[in-house]
Amino acid sequence: MSDFSLRLREERKRLGLSQEELATIGGVKLNAQSNYENGKRAPDADYLARVAARGLDVGFLFTGERSPVVKAPAANGESITPKEKDTVMRAVTREEAALLDNYEAADERGRAAARSVLDALAQSQPKRANG
Repeated sequence: MSDFSLRLREERKRLGLSQEELATIGGVKLNAQSNYENGKRAPDADYLARVAARGLDVGFLFTGERSPVVKAPAANGESITPKEKDTVMRAVTREEAALLDNYEAADERGRAAARSVLDALAQSQPKRANG
């Protein structure tokens, strides 16, 4: 299995899509999507353009490096413009990942409380040069 096919599977899962759903978005049959993810076939440019429009980081598929900002798909399947919602891809530590997991597991009241505490803590710290 190639790095490309492994990264394609990773991107599909990041977007929360099944193989069948990504195949539909890409305009191919489920069998073709399976072949792409198993390294038996490579997708064409039309497929890549369609899945990129729905938020898949095509640059990552080829290079293994995340794009700084990836368009996120809206709940209705349309692409959200970067002004509406950006998904910033960067490496995180295990501690940061655990914090994000806890935030995602919380209800809206808990998330609001976490944001409030973190905002207060950030304001009490001296400003960094680039942030």
